[in-house]
Amino acid sequence: MDVGENRQDLISDINVTPLVDVMLVLLIIFMVTAPMMMHGVKVNLPITESKSIKTREDPLVLSITKKRLIFIENYKVEFGSLKEKLKRIFANRAEKEILFQADKDVSYGFVMKVMSQVKEAGITKVGMITEPLHK
Repeated sequence: MDVGENRQDLISDINVTPLVDVMLVLLIIFMVTAPMMMHGVKVNLPITESKSIKTREDPLVLSITKKRLIFIENYKVEFGSLKEKLKRIFANRAEKEILFQADKDVSYGFVMKVMSQVKEAGITKVGMITEPLHK
């Protein structure tokens, strides 16, 4: 009696079903958590009716809070050093564009002073971020 006669052939295929299940769970987790990871400084934006801006690169976001604090993305910047910091940031960027958001209670004059620093830094495209008008 040979030991190997009643033995069934072994299947050497990889079962990918558990891998697909894990990948789908990870996809759902990332889809749920991605909106929560929005970055930036919280400002009270004015409400307007406007269209969204389409860009090739992720534009830099410059924020002004109600207390006249200036942020580039999440980093606080002093008004006096804003132009130099922007020049250094945009030195290696192909697209010279920035998105600008300011609290609706900040004075127009201060917003214009900041925008003049942005223009003097050589940034050619400036977009304004506003809250959409809900109908």
